[in-house]
Amino acid sequence: MSAFTRRDQNAIRRLSWDIASISTYLEELRHFWAKTIGITGAQWRIILILAEIDEGMGVPVNAVSKLLQVDSSFVTTQSKLLEKNGLMCRKASREDGRIVNLSLTDRTWAHLASLGSRQDALNEFIFAEFASRELEELTNRIGLLKRRFEKACLKVTIDA
Repeated sequence: MSAFTRRDQNAIRRLSWDIASISTYLEELRHFWAKTIGITGAQWRIILILAEIDEGMGVPVNAVSKLLQVDSSFVTTQSKLLEKNGLMCRKASREDGRIVNLSLTDRTWAHLASLGSRQDALNEFIFAEFASRELEELTNRIGLLKRRFEKACLKVTIDA
């Protein structure tokens, strides 16, 4: 017998649909921001990852691909296009020439800074209904849910 009631199962289905819808809206926003510099939504995600985690030494292609959950060849191809457009630098690692580190150009950093106030205003609009404590709790709960989904995917793969 399931520990969840029919009402719980309905709530889980609604939550799943709402998360899927939010994902679609986030993708639409990524495409909007990407268009401001003439790139794709996927390229924008690469830029955001680098902006978030690069500490001045560059970030290996394989680290970016893991965070995006895509093959490293995809990140390699996209980073070459971004480099060609002057938005990214690609440099071989000093320790291992097979590893390519990615970093953003000054031009890209300037563009991100110029969008900051618009993005902040949009975030304030989206999350206006949440007090700081509620937003922190929601973030923690969604993080927990994400980790449970990761484990569920592994479980399904192992059980198959």
